[in-house]
Amino acid sequence: MPASYTAENFGRIPGIKTMMNDSPPQKKMAYISVGSNMGDRLSNCQKGITGLTDSGIATLLAQSEFYMTEPVDYQDQDWFVNAVIKIETSLDPPELLKSLKSIEQDAGRQDGGVRFGPRVLDMDIILYDDIILSTPGLAVPHPRMHQRRFVLEPLCDIDPQIIHPILKKNMRYLADQLDENEQRIRLYL
Repeated sequence: MPASYTAENFGRIPGIKTMMNDSPPQKKMAYISVGSNMGDRLSNCQKGITGLTDSGIATLLAQSEFYMTEPVDYQDQDWFVNAVIKIETSLDPPELLKSLKSIEQDAGRQDGGVRFGPRVLDMDIILYDDIILSTPGLAVPHPRMHQRRFVLEPLCDIDPQIIHPILKKNMRYLADQLDENEQRIRLYL
C-alpha cells in the first residue's frame, strides 16, 4: 500500500533516531511534467529540464518525446509544447516543488495571471514514487493528471504500465479513457 503523508508528518519515519540524519539521503523517483506556450516553447522546456538536472538535485532517468498539445480549460491561447521526464532525487516533494518553482521563475514565469493561462514554463510533480500526499500547496499524484492527455501520452512514452497510486489503473488505460476528439496532441516536429 502506498505511503500517505500530510504536511505534518511528511519526512517523519517512526523508529529512526536523529543520530542517523548524517547518512546520505535516500533517492526517490519522480515524474515531472514540463510545458510552455510562450516564446520559444521547445527551448523553454529544454532549459527547464536542464535547469533541474544541471543543478545536481536530480538525475534524468528517462524523457518522453516532445508534443504539441491543445490547451485545456482556458482555450484562448497558443498550443503548448509538453514532455514528461523521470528523475531520481533526494529531495522530498515539497523541496522538489520549491526547486521547480525557482526554475520557472528563472525562466521568466510571473505569478498570477489567468488560471490555466499562458506560461513561459510550467513544471509539475506528476508522481513521486508511490506516495500519496495532500498539503495546501501540493498534491501528489497530480490531482488532474488522469484527465490530461498532455501528461498521460508522454508518461506512456516512458512506461505505459506505471500505476496511478490512487486510481490503481495504469497510464495506458487512463489515456485510453479520454475522449479522442478532445485535447488534441501530436508529436513536435
